[in-house]
Amino acid sequence: MDAPGAKLEIFCPRAPGLFYCDRMTGSPPLVYQPLKWIPSLYVAEGIPYALVASVAVLVYANLGLGIGDTAEYASCLTLPWVLKPLWGPLVEMIGTRRGWIWVMEICEAIALGAVAFSVSSPHFLPLTLVFFLLLGFCSATHDVAADGFYLLALSEHYQALFSGVRNSFYRVAMIGAQGGLVYLVAKWFRLNASYGAAWRMGFFLSALLLFSFGVYHYFILPRPLGDVKGILVPQADENCSQRYSALTKAKESAFGDFFDTFISFFKKPNIVPMLTFLLLYRLGEAQLVKIAPLFLIAGRAQGGLGLAQEQLSLIYGTIGVIALLGGGLAGGFLASRHGLKAWLWPMLLAIHLPDAVFIWLAHAQPQNLLLIGGGVVVEQFGYGFGFSAFMLYMIYIARGSHQTSHYAICTGFMALGMMLPGMISGQLEEFFGYEHFFLWVVLATIPSFLAAAMIPLDQEFGKR
Repeated sequence: MDAPGAKLEIFCPRAPGLFYCDRMTGSPPLVYQPLKWIPSLYVAEGIPYALVASVAVLVYANLGLGIGDTAEYASCLTLPWVLKPLWGPLVEMIGTRRGWIWVMEICEAIALGAVAFSVSSPHFLPLTLVFFLLLGFCSATHDVAADGFYLLALSEHYQALFSGVRNSFYRVAMIGAQGGLVYLVAKWFRLNASYGAAWRMGFFLSALLLFSFGVYHYFILPRPLGDVKGILVPQADENCSQRYSALTKAKESAFGDFFDTFISFFKKPNIVPMLTFLLLYRLGEAQLVKIAPLFLIAGRAQGGLGLAQEQLSLIYGTIGVIALLGGGLAGGFLASRHGLKAWLWPMLLAIHLPDAVFIWLAHAQPQNLLLIGGGVVVEQFGYGFGFSAFMLYMIYIARGSHQTSHYAICTGFMALGMMLPGMISGQLEEFFGYEHFFLWVVLATIPSFLAAAMIPLDQEFGKR
């Protein structure tokens, strides 16, 4: 998957940062600049996920599907992230992570192009489902490759240094998809009065962007040690040679360790309460997230707030995502100061109690955009703050041998905990109506408190 004769990048254990030597001449190492590729890599990672997991809800609503079908189909599209741990190890066994990254980005562009052709077809539903799923499988594979590449290409010091850049640009991608793209589609709809044509233009634009990322990353991504086919140059540092040899042997034995990885995960002490926590922590939020944008744009006669789609893109897709990022940063900072155990219950309350804001919005149906936006900001900030506990606890579960693979398995359970409740959320809303549905969402948070009371957690875990 990589071009022959390119430069071989060597991570030297005796110096921080990333270095490379010419494959043929062994020229002196030069410091590589991670900012050339980290922002673009994580924008490219975030856009397809946002399109499949969030924007697809609006696509199907705009194309005339009912709330029940829209929530069910959109939730099913997250299946690739549930199954990701099953084929994730293959990314390590076959080819290079660098190669997987740019190949998947090109494949994502092709899938988005296919979605663009499908949205205006009379048979849009089966066609878009197939191509959205294809996009999801490519995106989930890209996630595995990108996150593994980040760990290989940077020392632990640089991993921590650029973690904020990485997370911020992932959220930039979310804003671009849920805010910018949705806004453009709404404007294009006003020009030609066809959501099929408007979404076609939106997905063609997204396809062009992903294709550009694929081409850019083919040329700009470094080639770190342990992710290069071939042999180390003789001029390389002796410690680097030893490190390369160890990584090569580990890669060759990966097939033998594949099943051991899964067996060892399910043999962890207290694995049942820990997995119960992963599945139930977002039981209420998993239902809310599929219905909230539909509620905001639904007509007032149907119990919604009647926002224009441009307003939705600003309030929910832009300001809301910024609030989500702010909550996550605050949660991570406080957990690093005092440990996860000290903040677990405040974070539980923060992620669940603000859901009640939507009960008030559905009851009062305010017309003031500041009130509506303020309610969304409170809910999204609480979601980001509380989600920090969830992310940290997945790290807690994954500790020990096979940490990377075990963390990937945790993310699979995380996705399953979002997919299954989301599938029934539309039918529940149609049965209850918006106001009582949001009351049900708040009641559905109770199991997460019960699950949290049963999980093991070290007092010092998470402290800086």
